[in-house]
Amino acid sequence: MLAFGAHRLDVVVTHLEGASRLAPDDGVYAAASVYAKHVLEHGKASVYVQPEAFAAFIRSGGNQRLYRKTSAALAAAYADHERASLLDIGVGDGAALLPALNERIAHVIAVEPSPMLARTSDALAAAGVPFEAVPLSIQQFIARAPAISFDIAQATFALQSLPPDERRQVWPWLRAHARRVLLVEFDVPSFAEPCSPQRVAHVLARYRLGVAEHASEPLVIQGFLMPVLFGYFDPTTARTNYEQSRAEWQLELQGAGFERVSSQLLDEYWWAPAYLLDASPRPARAARAAAGPLQARARAPRRGGGRSRT
Repeated sequence: MLAFGAHRLDVVVTHLEGASRLAPDDGVYAAASVYAKHVLEHGKASVYVQPEAFAAFIRSGGNQRLYRKTSAALAAAYADHERASLLDIGVGDGAALLPALNERIAHVIAVEPSPMLARTSDALAAAGVPFEAVPLSIQQFIARAPAISFDIAQATFALQSLPPDERRQVWPWLRAHARRVLLVEFDVPSFAEPCSPQRVAHVLARYRLGVAEHASEPLVIQGFLMPVLFGYFDPTTARTNYEQSRAEWQLELQGAGFERVSSQLLDEYWWAPAYLLDASPRPARAARAAAGPLQARARAPRRGGGRSRT
């Protein structure tokens, strides 16, 4: 891992070939060896350079159970509201959102900077859910957003991609514009040093579980899991996630002024336990329709079709 970060790829390949010979049944060593040879020939690439690999990943293995439980928890939260307006941050292709939608959600604003937004838009339109599709990052959306408010703002495994300094700019806006924030993230242990032997051992142990789950899916392993694995220890490329423990997520929300923050275990996922954090800027109270420009849409009939903003 240190050699990969130093871009000594020939050394990386030599080490991994040796590891594979010593432990031929270790799926991580074998997969990492294939990936390192590819990088040696073709160079490093972004984790999401193959969006089809990520799309296949989130709909296979333990992700099927994880997203099923996530969607069920979101739907249960929606049941506390009537004709609610919903902002979904980093909606992706709608894997968590779409199965969760019910008659309690009157209008959706789906924010997603990647091409995966098109699939979500098509599905929302086909279901007759009033919506707006916004192909921006959450920071860009905040900069351009009018003075609107939402009953619910949610982010499922999305805000971990923002550096902490950028997240700290998002929380105050959410606190001012959303009556409730639903956050789904992993409870990942913290390590003082990113390349410490303890962290490498932890990641290796977890990835043995993940690679075993996707053993029959080379696209997932080589197109997503291996780039993420090596990215954890590569200081020469921009990080793609800033995960942290559940306690740190709670402290971050409380520090931003959310007075009520609760958490619910969703799934003992192979990478880390997944939790739903439920936060509001004030003590829980009966939900009411969003104020501002969204109000009319929030009270519109459910089966009215969708509208995409590009």
